[in-house]
Amino acid sequence: MANSGEMNTKLGKITVDPQVIASYAGSVAVECFGIVGMAAVNMKDGIVKLLKKDYLHHGINVMIQDNKIVLDFHVIVAYGVSINTVADNLIHTVKYQVEEFTGMEIEKINIYVEGVRVID
Repeated sequence: MANSGEMNTKLGKITVDPQVIASYAGSVAVECFGIVGMAAVNMKDGIVKLLKKDYLHHGINVMIQDNKIVLDFHVIVAYGVSINTVADNLIHTVKYQVEEFTGMEIEKINIYVEGVRVID
């Protein structure tokens, strides 16, 4: 995660930590249709792990440059859904919600589908 986002107001400066953005974006993402959850990938052995609610931010990388946000999502999708439809919904929902939450612009959202799971 990189630089913090900053906004200047007439009363002072507001600084937003990238982890705050990651946590919020993760909570928005898991509410999206077809998303089972965020994924953590162990680079050493290639094992993908579904993250618990308190650790959603580990499946998201946030980069901020010139107050523009780039998000990388590592997700697990539901079996049998259209990945294109799920990704499109995720992008539009997260873009709107995070921009409203932070007051900063989303420059890009990258989605990495790390796995597929059957939803019980």
